[in-house]
Amino acid sequence: MKFTTFFRYLWAFPNTSIGLLLLIPSLVSGGRARSVSGVLEITGSFAAWVLQRISFRGPVAALTLGHVVLGVDEETLEWWRSHELIHVRQYEQWGLFFIPAYLFSSLAARLKGKDSYLDNRFEAEAFSLQRSVKS
Repeated sequence: MKFTTFFRYLWAFPNTSIGLLLLIPSLVSGGRARSVSGVLEITGSFAAWVLQRISFRGPVAALTLGHVVLGVDEETLEWWRSHELIHVRQYEQWGLFFIPAYLFSSLAARLKGKDSYLDNRFEAEAFSLQRSVKS
């Protein structure tokens, strides 16, 4: 493993560790986990249960936490994979500052009278780049 790759994983690890906390409950509840492009994807009833409790702009189908992506099911992850991989790259750039920066961007959009999800700079970037990312 190259040093730069190791550093990207290390820099994002505080957020990845939050996602890893959901791995065992997901597997015990019949979920699945697999590695895709260096990212751990977790699906199943527990992951879906967690995602149902996060209300951002309606139901959340997938969520990235560092190098972990939660999805309600494998078909959903297939659909959103390129988008979520952009978020993985954003975590690699921002490290432990990603979550506060993401929340601040949503708040700033809301205060400007804009949509807190679609006008969040991180989501806007992910939507604009998702088709160019290879999984």
